[in-house]
Amino acid sequence: MRRTRIPLAVAAVLATALPAGCAAGPAERDGRTTLTIGVFGAFGLKEAGLYDTYMRLHPGIVVRQTSIERNENYYPQLLTHLVSDSGLADVQAVEVNNIAEVTTTQGHRLEDLGAAPGVDKRAFLPWKWAQGTDRNGRTVALGTDIGPQAVCYRKDLFARAGLPTDRAAVGRLWAGDWKKYLDVGRRFKAAAPEGVAFVDSAAGVMAAITGSSPLRFYDTEGEVVYKDNPAVKRAWDLAAAFATGGLTARLQQFTPAWDQAYANGRFATVSCPAWMLGYIQDKAGPGGRGAWDVAAAPRPGNWGGSFLVVPSAGKHRAEAAKLAAWLTAPAQQATLFARRGSFPSASAAYALPVVSGARHAYFGDAPVGAIFAAAARGVPVAVTGPKDAVIAQNLADIGMLQVDQKGRAPRAGWDAAVKTIDNALDR
Repeated sequence: MRRTRIPLAVAAVLATALPAGCAAGPAERDGRTTLTIGVFGAFGLKEAGLYDTYMRLHPGIVVRQTSIERNENYYPQLLTHLVSDSGLADVQAVEVNNIAEVTTTQGHRLEDLGAAPGVDKRAFLPWKWAQGTDRNGRTVALGTDIGPQAVCYRKDLFARAGLPTDRAAVGRLWAGDWKKYLDVGRRFKAAAPEGVAFVDSAAGVMAAITGSSPLRFYDTEGEVVYKDNPAVKRAWDLAAAFATGGLTARLQQFTPAWDQAYANGRFATVSCPAWMLGYIQDKAGPGGRGAWDVAAAPRPGNWGGSFLVVPSAGKHRAEAAKLAAWLTAPAQQATLFARRGSFPSASAAYALPVVSGARHAYFGDAPVGAIFAAAARGVPVAVTGPKDAVIAQNLADIGMLQVDQKGRAPRAGWDAAVKTIDNALDR
């Protein structure tokens, strides 16, 4: 997941940097207990002032955060420290792409936060709660934010192609089926302005479709099944149809060319989780204000999000569990959304005015709180596996990118991705 935090004046959302860090153990200072939190990137908790608030409410606690800029560097260190039971912070962040591996292989080294004081399972989305629960039924990770998906689209380009521009009408064009999204793309291409594609990339479409399926790369027994899973095959075939049908701008996401394409108006739609709104605003700039809008995706899905865990090797496990529970409670998640744009994984926060009433001025005053809350509630409880990220990345960057950018046949792209994935999983 890519993510960066920015404020959202009653709604703005982004995600590029990530939280993490491995810190030294807790200490006693001036009679106060110091609790350390390890995160990756600009995780948002500190920036939103939540640590300061907690310390005011608990004068005997000092909260200290350490951060490693990128999750690619943070996560291997976290695993090493967990295995050795040393060098850990009292509370550690875990990115969603890593949570299955953590709960599966390291769950026994983590505290059961489902039993921590103040934690209410009913306050969380069922699928998010399930992601943080190990095979023994212990909830060892509490969700912070999530990335419920919508489709962001250019109203001006839709109008020029003779398509509806009202967000409700646009959502109805493809409601319930990603195949309808492909059909709309073909309609758009037939009347589109010269040089404008319907969607940014085939890989982005594939990820969005896959993210809306309950069964993806692993089955319920933990076996790798992506090669034979009809849902993955359908996502591949549909995304490949976007590429071979000339409906994409043939871009790779999170590259300079992709960023520049927002400013140049090179594509009309993109699958966008809540955190991407801020990214689009940043890259499209002032010229995109009011041109972009947000509609419901064909089917609800999720892209992104994180968790907090408490290692059992810590010296102040009870205090750390209380802190993790407080940071992920609905009220704090709502504050994080208001100040940093991170969409809550605690569904109990959706009724709070700062979430339910959130609108985004850049996107035509779109009611983003309501749009993304509805998407979040519809996300299926998905089976996750320890190497989900490896499989997804290679299907996108090794497989679909070749189809989209180099014109390789979909079957050749699939075979190249499978070969790379099999080699990675055999290591």
